[in-house]
Amino acid sequence: MSQLPGALAHLPLPIIGSPLFIVSNPKLVIAQCIAGVVGSMPALNARPASQLDEWLAEITETLAAHNRAHPDRPAAPFAINQIVHKSNDRLEQDMALCVKYKVPIYITSLGAREDINAAAHSHGGVVLHDIINNAFARKAIDKGADGLIAVAAGAGGHAGVKSPFALIQEIRQWFDGPVALSGSIASGGAVLAAQAMGADFAYIGSAFIATEEARASQEYKQAIVDCNSDDIVYTNLFTGVHGNYLAPSIRMAGLDPAKLPESDPSKMNFGGDVAAKAWKDIWGCGQGIGAIDKVQKAGDFIAQLKREYEEARQRLCA
Repeated sequence: MSQLPGALAHLPLPIIGSPLFIVSNPKLVIAQCIAGVVGSMPALNARPASQLDEWLAEITETLAAHNRAHPDRPAAPFAINQIVHKSNDRLEQDMALCVKYKVPIYITSLGAREDINAAAHSHGGVVLHDIINNAFARKAIDKGADGLIAVAAGAGGHAGVKSPFALIQEIRQWFDGPVALSGSIASGGAVLAAQAMGADFAYIGSAFIATEEARASQEYKQAIVDCNSDDIVYTNLFTGVHGNYLAPSIRMAGLDPAKLPESDPSKMNFGGDVAAKAWKDIWGCGQGIGAIDKVQKAGDFIAQLKREYEEARQRLCA
């Protein structure tokens, strides 16, 4: 295991809830943290931009109150995702608010910048940068990120194509800092498998869409329950970057999932209302959803993960 920085050093469970565009909100983040896993959300989910101030105040104040009331079981820290792409014209404004509230963990995506890492480090924040290959991993660390999120094949949203075995072993040949693994993780056994491969944390997203706290439609949540890996489509049509999406939502948009055209990557847009509409209508999702059989509270799902994780450890030790 890596030498972990303070914000990541004492988690009850080695799990980071991934930031879900549109879907993550303070209610879900708080529930995740209180249940013992890192909760996260994209800064861009706060619309208008001024709402981010309110949301950060809500999260920090609620978690602080929980910790005062329950010193024996403090909440896990939370994370804010920043899209470091040139189309995000809110980045500097959102970062200033995150620094104001001393966000413990930053998850950066679609671009690595030294000044963004420096801003996070100015108050002791930890930066985890998500990557889809070893070259991007080296660039992120060279620019000052503290750790990596290895987004392997099968992850929801903007996913890579690398096997998790290949991606983790290549990273671990040169990097001994914090690594989280993303890609089809939806059970406690899969969490343990991620650690066995060399990751410090499992990075879980799609499974949290099917929770009561998630800001997703009931149709979206039920599709997570009803579908499996055969229903996942990998395409760059909707944002210019390849990602995994639920086929039923593509059909509802009047498109044939088997005959999607390629998009022009030069027209990528992650900062505006057009991007938000695309993700609202076309449901991002990873291949691991076959393990999800019901919609439940986030805390109950995390308790299930904990039981499964302990059972998997016991099986290995038997």
